Amino acid sequence: MFETLSDRLQGALGDLRKRGVLDDEAISKAMREVRLALLEADVNFEVVKDFVGRVRERAQGADVLKSLTPGQQVVKIVHEELTALMGSGDSRLAFTGRPPTVVLLAGLQGSGKTTAAAKLARLLRREGRKPGLVAVDLQRPAAIDQLEQLGRELQVPVFSEERADPVAAATQGLEGAREAGLDTVILDTAGRLHVDEELMEELAAVRDATRPTNVLLVLDSMTGQDAVRVAEAFAERVAFDGVLLTKLDGDARGGAALSVKAVTGKPIKLVSVGERLDQLEYFHPDRMASRILGMGDVLSLIEKAEAAVEEDERVELEQRMMKGEFSFDDFLSSYKMLRRMGPLQGVLKLIPGLGKQLEGLDEVDDRQLARVEAIVLSMTPQERRFPHVIDGSRRKRIAAGSGTSVQQVNQLLEARKQMAKMMKQLGKGKMPGLPAELQAQNGPTRSATKKRKSKRKKKSKSRR
Repeated sequence: MFETLSDRLQGALGDLRKRGVLDDEAISKAMREVRLALLEADVNFEVVKDFVGRVRERAQGADVLKSLTPGQQVVKIVHEELTALMGSGDSRLAFTGRPPTVVLLAGLQGSGKTTAAAKLARLLRREGRKPGLVAVDLQRPAAIDQLEQLGRELQVPVFSEERADPVAAATQGLEGAREAGLDTVILDTAGRLHVDEELMEELAAVRDATRPTNVLLVLDSMTGQDAVRVAEAFAERVAFDGVLLTKLDGDARGGAALSVKAVTGKPIKLVSVGERLDQLEYFHPDRMASRILGMGDVLSLIEKAEAAVEEDERVELEQRMMKGEFSFDDFLSSYKMLRRMGPLQGVLKLIPGLGKQLEGLDEVDDRQLARVEAIVLSMTPQERRFPHVIDGSRRKRIAAGSGTSVQQVNQLLEARKQMAKMMKQLGKGKMPGLPAELQAQNGPTRSATKKRKSKRKKKSKSRR
């Protein structure tokens, strides 16, 4: 979502990073570009005005101008102000001491409440809680069926007996969850195509009957400033605790994410970053600011890795790799870990410094990894464990079985050999040498340097 904004902001601040000295003209030029970038991202005008004013005031301070790296100081200020704009810290859900904790999801029709309810149930279950879903959306046709289907997919109980009265549906579902020993109840309420009196009265009635610990407003980030106007309308009528922002993986400009906290005073608590049910995350303003400014997001990358990899699995694979024992069985294990972390492109973008380098990555997608997996799965267990037994005839069989060419099989075998060699060198505390193709691009090799030194010695001896 923030790609265009990220490019514009990095471009505006790029010149400042390189400058050893800053003057008012340079700061003013950068602030104009920042202002245009935020307005083009559909950020609220008043929010942009205040943001640029705060950054300009801090950037023109004596501490920045006298700094050894004033350009980097300005980038740091922009990062801090972006973080403050979206909320100073990540805001988690509150849980009561006496279960069940009630989470009420409100929002307009089409914002993605039902799917968000299922995603939230999965997230909470992964954290060790026992969630249940209650169908309170009795207005939209098939809303109950959709929730029941999602519940079956997740193996999460869904309470949907009442089909006429939303207040009765909420209270009965809450009672059923209490009897089932669940500690969290998620209410999927009805929405409308627009904010109206009937919607607000129904929400207020359900809220009063269930007394939710958390009221989350579900907003579609693709609607831009309309999402902020909806949030303002709900804030006036229904007191909500925070925002759950959906479709953050879309191509919208990001105005809702950057404006909603400043306009309503309510933090973004959760964001949906994909269509799959496991793609709901807690929102971290500082990490999002780092991503926007091209600094990567190492903490999120570590969390994804920890969630995807079992500790004993990681230790065993690490030990084998350090010994240079990188079989194709190990490759399959590491491949599955990577797949559990999410789409490859999304994972790589969290690595600092890779933002610009990933612009042509659309062609290098998960299907190429799937092709590699097909080659490995076409091998016998013995071939996967002992790759050195794979001769010419076996390579032809593996290529035919995986729908690839012998050349692609050869490339994979060579890549595994190089990986095992590198891991063995690292395990011995040595710095692995670069592949031959890269050595030519990165200057002379160590052996070439030694040859030149010996030639110089011979010449000096001959002169003597």
